[in-house]
Amino acid sequence: MPRSKPYQPLVLRLLHGVNALLVIGAVITGFLVYDSWDGRFGKLALTKANRDLIDIHGTFGFFIFFIALPIFVIYCFSAGKSRLIQGDTLAKLSEVGKPIWWYTLQRIANTAMLIAGILAVISGKFQDENWLPNGELNHVWYYAHLIAWAIVVFALAIHLLMSVKVGGLPLLLSMFDVKYRPEDSPKLWREKVTNFFRR
Repeated sequence: MPRSKPYQPLVLRLLHGVNALLVIGAVITGFLVYDSWDGRFGKLALTKANRDLIDIHGTFGFFIFFIALPIFVIYCFSAGKSRLIQGDTLAKLSEVGKPIWWYTLQRIANTAMLIAGILAVISGKFQDENWLPNGELNHVWYYAHLIAWAIVVFALAIHLLMSVKVGGLPLLLSMFDVKYRPEDSPKLWREKVTNFFRR
């Protein structure tokens, strides 16, 4: 694979892809739940109040909380830590308009997206699935989850915009590339995981 093309590690592409699908599914079903059971802050009335929507949204949350997000967080704070906020982030923000400034904004957006996802799943776990059907709309954790949903949507938009600004279409397409370099071969994953836990 040519080194001039943007390249993302295979593990990152897989974890990012799974998390992206689950988060987008959770965002959409989360809005539909709010739209059908609440709607105090504006609604589109796309669906009627349906308990199945709550269950579907909860299923997305379950897979994010117990499987996808924990593995992704471990990856982000180990092999992917260069894509998150760095110790010199504040200093780099003073270099407005330079390439490093845009890369720094992208790292902030990446970190915000990760934190927003964590806040969303934690606030979701503290909710009771019977609150909305019972008309109980004023619980603190429900408000926290609504706010977390809004932050996820905002962070996702900024994450995409910064990725386009920094790497353009080639960077976005690199997340969907099925080719990988020899050092990223799945045959080496067991050894890498073993070495990671031996540190």
